Amino acid sequence: MGGLREVRGPVRCSAMSSTPGIDAAVERSELLREALETARKAHAGQLRRGSDGRAYIEHPMAVAERLYQLGYPDPVLAAALLHDVVEKSEVESGELRERFGDAVADLVEVLTEDETIEEYEERKREHRQRVARAGSDAVAIFAADKLTNVAMLREAYALIAERVSEELAVTLDLKIYVWEEDLEMLFDAAPEMPLVNELADEMVALWGDRYRAVQTSSE
Repeated sequence: MGGLREVRGPVRCSAMSSTPGIDAAVERSELLREALETARKAHAGQLRRGSDGRAYIEHPMAVAERLYQLGYPDPVLAAALLHDVVEKSEVESGELRERFGDAVADLVEVLTEDETIEEYEERKREHRQRVARAGSDAVAIFAADKLTNVAMLREAYALIAERVSEELAVTLDLKIYVWEEDLEMLFDAAPEMPLVNELADEMVALWGDRYRAVQTSSE
């Protein structure tokens, strides 16, 4: 796997920021161009839960942008763009392996939850354990994914507060609990990774958002 290269600049904090790095990378890289095209087709018409109705494709692009800014190589960026297509569409892992090669397909497989595990917390637990065993590139995409999720949810929370829970597959309390467990795994697996500290900061900020919202509503 590729690992880190030079840091190209600060990671943007907003999940809805533009993606100039990925835009430029797609222009120069056939691999990334095909990955983005595949992701766009797979997620066409999909909206992101808990994001105030945003197009789903904005999520993998934001994940890939965070990794681009930290200098990850093209196969990792391609996997970031594709990380949800098996889980969220009819695209199969074998198709990705044929089109993008083993390095990309292996990462996407690791980042795909096992839908045969019906219980939500158990499915998330199995997934984070599998990611932790898979190596630094998989952990980085997982961390960028969670960081983007929390940042995007905070933007929606700023607009509709606790009603954001109505847009989620599970309650907001359970979602945050699972993210806390994810963060604990990430601190164990990659304590020096910048994305992990950023995720911790976003989680603290989300707790603060909720506390202030509750205080305001009780006044």
